Amino acid sequence: MFKKFKPLISVVMGLLFLIVLSGCSELAVFDPKGPNAETLRDLIMYSIYFMLVIMIVVYVLFAFVIVKFRDRKNFNEKDHEPNIHGSTKLEIIWTLIPIVIIIALSIPTVKVLYELEQPPKETAHKEPIVIHATSADWKWIFSYPEEDIETINYVNVPEDHPILFKITSADSMSSFWVPQIGGQEYGMPGMVNDLYLQADEPGIYDGMNSNFTGEGMTHQKFNFVALEEDEYQNWLKDTQENAPELTEETYEKLMLPETVEELTFSNTHLDIVDHGVDSGEYAMKIREKYGIEVGVQDEEENDQEESDSTDESNSHHHH
Repeated sequence: MFKKFKPLISVVMGLLFLIVLSGCSELAVFDPKGPNAETLRDLIMYSIYFMLVIMIVVYVLFAFVIVKFRDRKNFNEKDHEPNIHGSTKLEIIWTLIPIVIIIALSIPTVKVLYELEQPPKETAHKEPIVIHATSADWKWIFSYPEEDIETINYVNVPEDHPILFKITSADSMSSFWVPQIGGQEYGMPGMVNDLYLQADEPGIYDGMNSNFTGEGMTHQKFNFVALEEDEYQNWLKDTQENAPELTEETYEKLMLPETVEELTFSNTHLDIVDHGVDSGEYAMKIREKYGIEVGVQDEEENDQEESDSTDESNSHHHH
């Protein structure tokens, strides 16, 4: 009895699964607050709808085959001929289907990737605000070179204005991500990756490092704060006049692998070091200066590998 209704049960379970997923409307990526995030949301939904069509076709064919070729009391050998050559036409069809699927998914994906490398079309006439986003275990450092301001673990931007983030890292490879505003971009020592973002409305949005960088990675978060234009300009002026200066000693302490609270300074670290070309050497030297052991685990692993290699070589010589 169960076998008879198995196809129907599978379809029902699939529908229930989709109903459960429909309750995930609170996921940040499905609640975009910027043009880039909307583009990515649309691409995700296109992929999901495409997948659902494939699932429905597969389930229908599965149910058809199960019902048509089920075991019946009046079934005999004349109803089924096991020695079948096959169908060349069908083999060509199901070989072409995956190719069509790949093309149908690849074209919009590549198009979106190239589109996201440019400022949003809606505000392309505005000059982007350049902000350097530097990852350091386990904090985010935001530098406004034109405004000569630096913030830690939060970044203020005006609404409806393109922002060009120049993303790098002082040490570990990280991934800069504000789910409601746009996609992810890697930050790596000695490299600078560009990412255009824009917030369509004022608000505080969660930003994070989505790449594993050690025990403090889960705390490496920041607030992406979109302000009205007047409020943003007032913040710039107040910060430039009242925020303390960032000294080299203070910045050295920011290179230590630990979490910190939100901080604001009236100058940037770009006069001290450029992590986009530094390749992580600055942070390593600072940690050695403060007595933090660097690379001990890697050295032990390398020593063990060399020891194993030597033992294996000696073993071959003995044989």
